[in-house]
Amino acid sequence: MQISTTLSDRTVDDARLAEILADPGFGTNFTDHMFRVEWTPDEGWHGARVEPYGPLTLDPATAVLHYAQEIFEGMKAYRHEDGSVWLFRPEENAARMVRSSHRLALPVLEVGDFIEAVESLVTVDQRWVPTNADQQGGEKSLYLRPFMFASEAFLGVRPAQHVTFMVIASPAGSYFKGGIKPISLWLSEEYTRAGRGGMGAAKTGGNYASSLLPQREAIEQGCDQVVFLDEEATYVEELGGMNMYFVFKDGRIVTPALGTILEGITRGSIIELAGKMGHQVEERRFSIDEWREGVASGDIVEIFACGTAAVVTPVGELRWPGGSAPAPASTDLTFRIRQALVDIQFGRADDTFGWMHRVA
Repeated sequence: MQISTTLSDRTVDDARLAEILADPGFGTNFTDHMFRVEWTPDEGWHGARVEPYGPLTLDPATAVLHYAQEIFEGMKAYRHEDGSVWLFRPEENAARMVRSSHRLALPVLEVGDFIEAVESLVTVDQRWVPTNADQQGGEKSLYLRPFMFASEAFLGVRPAQHVTFMVIASPAGSYFKGGIKPISLWLSEEYTRAGRGGMGAAKTGGNYASSLLPQREAIEQGCDQVVFLDEEATYVEELGGMNMYFVFKDGRIVTPALGTILEGITRGSIIELAGKMGHQVEERRFSIDEWREGVASGDIVEIFACGTAAVVTPVGELRWPGGSAPAPASTDLTFRIRQALVDIQFGRADDTFGWMHRVA
């Protein structure tokens, strides 16, 4: 991919940037530049460029606004102690976007081009990648959002003939400001996240939009997150934005099987990491009854969830209309897995898996 670069003449000054990076929050401040490339059937992908960050101008008839033909990814750039900047398994994000593209009838951006696009933005805006020298074991990073959408101005119901792929970036602080605590979950008995043959395995905004109402219901019930069951209201799928794991007292770990849930990059990494730590990981259907009974009997000793933003978080109480299941007895393995993964990402431990990809 031939990428041109136009540098911004209105970059954030060093003093303001230092303020932002001291307490970046999540998704509220954006770097000086963005990446963009466009696709048409005749030209393929063309016009790749890094350009100043700024608003998009869209025709009211732009297809994505009407038919939601869009996909995205979430990943991070990490600054190591020596000042170098790294990505975590970017080829996996690229491969997942290929799968999402197929499901949403969007053109495929090849894995190498995806990685090059992300690298080009991180390289230009690398001063936005936070350091963690000010806090022991800190987890500040640069969150990266690659996304693709139907940018054709046309109201016919068909795959768009003009598509835009972009990458934007936003510095992110530690997900748990007050320390990591078990999250409480509300069991959604009315809403499902995805059905068989649907878009559950694709990373597309519609899946997240459908989770917002049940998530609001969870908060109204005093819970942190919502957990979804399958369309038969029998088997556990995932949270609004995280995959789930169940740890048994014999050391086995079970995670719901793929098909209607998102194939998380963190999820796959934990399977490999837990296996290296001596745990057998089963990917299979896992019923809500097995959850309730396992916690009650003590057979399930830990439950945790994982995703790019939170990495790994312990799960506590499960509630539903008229009942609840208490938090499991332990969080020991949860925290050991989390620490092992974070240490690899930030260069505090040897990357024996070959997961990290140096950018600068």
